[in-house]
Amino acid sequence: MPRRPSKPPAQPLEFYEEALSQAERVRLSRARQIQGLDQEIALLRVRLGRLAGEQPENLELLIKGIGMLVRAVSAKYRLSHEAEDDLYQSLLGVLKGVGNVLLPEGFDEE
Repeated sequence: MPRRPSKPPAQPLEFYEEALSQAERVRLSRARQIQGLDQEIALLRVRLGRLAGEQPENLELLIKGIGMLVRAVSAKYRLSHEAEDDLYQSLLGVLKGVGNVLLPEGFDEE
């Protein structure tokens, strides 16, 4: 039996595009042109600021957001694991300090 020519395998982004709406495909096309993490880091900072203002008692989500921010900054500046952990601990300390002032009953020291 003769072999049929096979279709080349889809590129990963082409594969995922099938699951996107038309509007998301347009946004994906624009997103592909962005390089670096500056915009993502800025967005994380804005969202963390909003979260801290609107839900200061949501410590679990704030800590997750800080973790995401630290990982993004670490990736951008290629920080060592130790430097990344130091940054995380510093930001966590700031969060707890501010939290204790704003909402003392919700930020008990562990």
